[in-house]
Amino acid sequence: MSPARSSRALRALVRADAVRGEDVERNPELFFAAHRAMALRANDLGPGFWIRFTVHYNLCAGTVVALGSRAQRARLRGMATRGELGCFALTERLAGVNSGLVVRTTADWDHARKVFVINSGGGDGGVKNWISQGLVADVAVVVADLRVGGKSRGPHGFLVRLRQGMTRRLTRGVSVGDMGKKTTGNDLDNAWIRFDDVAVPHDALLSKYGGVDRKTGEYVTKKEGVRTMDMIGQRLYTGRVAVAQAALVFVRRLLDDTKRYSDQKMCTMRGASPALSDVPQLRALYQEGYATLDRLDAYVAGCEKELCTHLRAKTIPSAALTQAIAVAKIKAVETAIDLAFRLKQEVGSYALMSGTGFDNTDFLQCCKFAEGDSRILSQKLARDCFTAFQQNDLESATGVKSEIELDLCQRIDEVIKDARRANPRIDKIEAWDCAWRDVYRLAEVMCERIMHERAFKAETHRSKL
Repeated sequence: MSPARSSRALRALVRADAVRGEDVERNPELFFAAHRAMALRANDLGPGFWIRFTVHYNLCAGTVVALGSRAQRARLRGMATRGELGCFALTERLAGVNSGLVVRTTADWDHARKVFVINSGGGDGGVKNWISQGLVADVAVVVADLRVGGKSRGPHGFLVRLRQGMTRRLTRGVSVGDMGKKTTGNDLDNAWIRFDDVAVPHDALLSKYGGVDRKTGEYVTKKEGVRTMDMIGQRLYTGRVAVAQAALVFVRRLLDDTKRYSDQKMCTMRGASPALSDVPQLRALYQEGYATLDRLDAYVAGCEKELCTHLRAKTIPSAALTQAIAVAKIKAVETAIDLAFRLKQEVGSYALMSGTGFDNTDFLQCCKFAEGDSRILSQKLARDCFTAFQQNDLESATGVKSEIELDLCQRIDEVIKDARRANPRIDKIEAWDCAWRDVYRLAEVMCERIMHERAFKAETHRSKL
């Protein structure tokens, strides 16, 4: 499917109104079910279509729902009627999800004109890049550093119209370009977007938790203790659950389709068990694969259920749930990549054929770095645990919970101390990197422990019913 056809298909889906932007809070179960349905069709529609879908409904519309005023949320209805598409302009060449949402793009409040002026700044460090659906999107949620009176107020979201009216000409000051051809998902456009003195109205700022008083020009915090940045991060949690489910759905279908082929593929000289599926290593891989997917499906479903209660209540997930969701994303994606690769080794030339699903397995690589790269999430799991260890915080929800975790934290501590003894001028990050093997081992141990604990808790709960 071409990018043009893919975007037209999503516009038609948006107009059909079967799924609404508000569903992320009002009907989150439908929101997640729709994502799974799109993932199931990834091989038919093109792997990029699922990404289009989640960018529009989760990242763009979902952020408006989380951060917008009633009037701003109402704009989603007009967008749906017109079949307009949205994108999420966070990532920059030098900043993004992995930088704690710290961005170089700025939005300065011009009190005289009552507008925000958005700029990417000099050079290309602040240019938004790898923005999925960025070439065709009509609107964008632009994450920019809000500056009022020259003072930074941190990253805020702005609902910005990229293209105007029926002509769909780019808004003055907005320029876009294609990031280039990819190994997969070329049914999806990925863009760089630059902003040069783009003036947007006062009501472009998604101001539910913090905004600028139009009369005084002063920054106003609307809910103490809640940062706009934290609420932008909420969409990362829904996105991580959706990405985990997409990876699991994709690889399960790959297993199903491949097994259907191997059940019918007869091998000579195999006696009473002539089917390719009966070859011992392939049979064992199917058994292992389905059992592993069942376990992960149950785990991710538990995370989804718990997250849905927070989405409806509009509350921030606990540290423990945030950690569990990170584990869901890491384990689902890494397991899917591993199963797809191992399966490819066992089915011969079938794995080389277009339309088998193997030609789209790089979709799983997209899942790996979407909504926070899995390696970075692993680093954060380990770092949070190690920080609690250093502070001797025995009550931390994200701290040491087992003997092996304690042992690994002690080993990391020793490696860091050795690095500092060898080079007193070594910085904190370099010293941490010296222990990278133990860091990733700690993250893996934590993932397995957290999955086991939540499975045990769920089983105990079921036994009491």
